Amino acid sequence: MPKGYAGKILRINLSTGLTGIEELTESVIRKYMGGKGLVAQYMDREIGVEVKPLSAENSLYFMTGVMSGIPAAGTSRIVMGAKSPVTGGYGMAESGGFIATELKKAGWDGIIVEGKASKPVYLYINDDIVEIRDASHLWGKGIGQVNEEIKKELGDNRIKLAQIGPAGENLVQYSCVINDLKHACGRSGMGAVMGSKNLKAVAVRGKGEIEFSDKSKILEISKWYSSYFKENPLSYGFYLYGTAGGTKRTSDGGMFPTRNFRDGSFEKAEDISGQRMADTILVKREGCFACPVRCKRVVEVDNGDIKVDPKFGGPEYETIGSMGAMCDIGNLEVIAKAHELCNDLGLDTISAGVTVAFAMECYEKGIIDKETTEGIDLRFGNEKALLKLIEDISYDRGFGKILSKGTRRASKIFGGNSEEFAMQVKGQELPMHDPRGKVGVGLGYSVSPTGADHMQAVHDTTIKADGPVLDEIRKLGWNKTLDPNEYGKDKAEFFGHLEKWWSFLNMAGVCDFIPAPRGSMPIEKFMELLNSATGWDVTVEEALEIGERGIYLARKINYDCGIDESHEDLPERLYQPLENGILKGKSMDREKFKDMKKEYYKYMGFDEKGKPIIQS
Repeated sequence: MPKGYAGKILRINLSTGLTGIEELTESVIRKYMGGKGLVAQYMDREIGVEVKPLSAENSLYFMTGVMSGIPAAGTSRIVMGAKSPVTGGYGMAESGGFIATELKKAGWDGIIVEGKASKPVYLYINDDIVEIRDASHLWGKGIGQVNEEIKKELGDNRIKLAQIGPAGENLVQYSCVINDLKHACGRSGMGAVMGSKNLKAVAVRGKGEIEFSDKSKILEISKWYSSYFKENPLSYGFYLYGTAGGTKRTSDGGMFPTRNFRDGSFEKAEDISGQRMADTILVKREGCFACPVRCKRVVEVDNGDIKVDPKFGGPEYETIGSMGAMCDIGNLEVIAKAHELCNDLGLDTISAGVTVAFAMECYEKGIIDKETTEGIDLRFGNEKALLKLIEDISYDRGFGKILSKGTRRASKIFGGNSEEFAMQVKGQELPMHDPRGKVGVGLGYSVSPTGADHMQAVHDTTIKADGPVLDEIRKLGWNKTLDPNEYGKDKAEFFGHLEKWWSFLNMAGVCDFIPAPRGSMPIEKFMELLNSATGWDVTVEEALEIGERGIYLARKINYDCGIDESHEDLPERLYQPLENGILKGKSMDREKFKDMKKEYYKYMGFDEKGKPIIQS
């Protein structure tokens, strides 16, 4: 009997209506753990290099991890994968919430969706009962309304939902999948893949129980951590202020992307911070399955001009940066409204905000004008323009039709050297961390298989001095302090080493913000949770090998698709000096960065062009 996992994958073909079951052996689940590991393993085996991302031949994967559903902090993650419409290669997005646990309780470790329905449909999974149901009456509706209608239609408010909004239906390149109104599988365009299959939603109800090897030990650790996290600033700060708690600190440090990465400091950072949110529009703290940290914000606004429904949660740090500082908007209520719109319409807040900020700079420079924007005054700071464009992008209309394609494609349309400040890698827009202040993050943006991603490894600001964080990193086999602005062999190897750990966390189904070194749960306690769930004896060394396997396989898929080293260039702007803040005048060093990347290739066992030599 499997422990910690179900041992089954549900396979559904929307073209034929047929469903099937695929058994997962213990050797496979221990080798890949779940998450992006299983996604990459299936993609490599099943999706040919000639397959187009929005074709019926592209499969869509929903995968839990072996630790998803453990009743303990941080074990709630689900990963979606497919060939990405953003990059044309390996695509992956993840979220927390409750749907991963529900899927496992229904008896499934994952779902593989093949083909394309002839009309809009949604999937209903009720334990081992699987139905493909008509969704024609739901097509075109927002995520909030559909959430209510499906639960009413099925007569069960306990159903968990993953769904797309109008953005996914309209195949917006960076549309996303929203789980239960407020948990976003945001990146890589998974919403567009789902929309291309005429799949509106996946509704899951699981009434079973997940079997664990030593549930009493799990509950002991869980109870201990529910008190321990309050004593540790790495986790308790998330409870108090959410991910946006570091907004002002990041701005003061000159690394808060502002006005399309021209500046590193935003003069209104305090006004849009997690602390200000807690003092003004926050009405509740929520979290994911079994997690006491409760870092999710719930906000409400009703001031006459702006109304924000708390059912959509509240903005995270990335949204505050992309919709706020990037667009020169310091109004927290407007940012909250932008967040609500993106969740209801199914739009990745990072790519949406960065794309609007890019267009604002093009407008400011005279590269585009009101004729191009169809009458929109697209100056930096125009709050109404931001909110209108979120809707126009989602419905693929007007000027939004161009912006729905992302900054890389929009820059080719606009011309005027705008490619230099189109802030993307592999077609995916940069998150809200400026690598001119922490160059390891720049390495992550460059080598990430999905395009620019800040969640590739622990940021290099964490090891600039001895302390509790480095003490935990030592348990992973790294002992050196490093300056955030340091290039070279040590920085490359630090990044690669910690990338393996974060890759493993994704594969296992775990939030990066709970286990050390980014979180407060000691590594030995975390490993005890894994082994108590499964009955295995996984060591830290094995965990790093598993994480490495996930990195290799994703990179192999990209190289098979022609997405190689030539696609890893950083935006030209990062080699230009910051225009304000404590790091004013600071830029990345192009040659040192290239040399550091070569050292990374060498450390990871890639050839000199970055292609994996060893295939696990």
